Amino acid sequence: MKIKSVRAWLQNLALRKPYTIAHLVCSEVENVFLEIELENGIIGIGAANPAPEVVGETPEQCLKNCQSEAFQRLTGCDIHNFRRLIAEIHQQFPHAPGTLAALDIALHDACAQLMGIPLVALYGQKITSLPTSVTIGIMDVADTIAEATDFFQQGFRILKVKTGMQVDEDIERVLKLHERFGRQVRLRIDANQGYDPASLHTFLSATQHLNLELIEQPLPVGQENALLAFDPEIRKILVADESLKSADSARKLAAAPQPFGIFNIKLMKCGGIAGAMHIADIAKQTGIQLFWGCNDESIISITAALHAAFACPHTRYLDLDGSFDLAEDLVSGGFHLDKGYLSLAGGKGLGCNARKK
Repeated sequence: MKIKSVRAWLQNLALRKPYTIAHLVCSEVENVFLEIELENGIIGIGAANPAPEVVGETPEQCLKNCQSEAFQRLTGCDIHNFRRLIAEIHQQFPHAPGTLAALDIALHDACAQLMGIPLVALYGQKITSLPTSVTIGIMDVADTIAEATDFFQQGFRILKVKTGMQVDEDIERVLKLHERFGRQVRLRIDANQGYDPASLHTFLSATQHLNLELIEQPLPVGQENALLAFDPEIRKILVADESLKSADSARKLAAAPQPFGIFNIKLMKCGGIAGAMHIADIAKQTGIQLFWGCNDESIISITAALHAAFACPHTRYLDLDGSFDLAEDLVSGGFHLDKGYLSLAGGKGLGCNARKK
């Protein structure tokens, strides 16, 4: 079955409310959408929201790439060769993971629809349901407790707390959360590269009794070796996020001694499902657990990440809450959310239902 047309556009999606992380305040997000239509009318859809501060690609650059002649030359190609098409586009845009992710997701969706199977079935489903964390941005203690209480009342039992600006305030917020919820919730920390080794040690010492589930990217990219000074048991709960962008970086981080015991795979960093599965294979071979994260993304790419996550037996953690923050989206469906647990909605391909653009 041949590809009939390729269409891409940029759409600004408003957030329900702004939030703060260590380096910026976000109130809206731009997502690039890509449709691949087959000769029989099947439409595969992909989406991307690359983070320029992490991967060096903006949504505008992503759109330009997706509207380029290289993408138009996909017309007439056989969808069954989607893996080769992904590899060819990767060669032309080697440093544009958002561009590759949009194409990768759309091609996977179209091919799985054509085969009449869920996307996850292309790789073999290993997991059916896991809980996701929800994210609390950087805010004062009172607002932190209020937002956590709201999430708790919605049924979520895993909270990811953004930190990395003032370690003393970070410690206070985390301690107050534990005081309020105790063992009723699990706490994850995302420092967004905001600590140095001394402040990380301070944070760990003050929170060691809380049994924190994990800590994402505590030190800036390039300082991974400084983590080797910490106890191996501590490193097991440290998560590579911004340091992990590709299979090449995965191989370096997986070599002993390992600075991180967990890999945070984001489709927007590694160029989609194909790139994610390469990283997942490296992690499996070296005993590293998988954590699947996201940016503020459409249900389309969140669902794609969930399909990939559930195809990997060593997936342990989900942080796929990016579409929860959107006040609008172009699709519905894709996954079910029940008391904090995510499961796939079923159906062909991604299983998403298009809304009017």
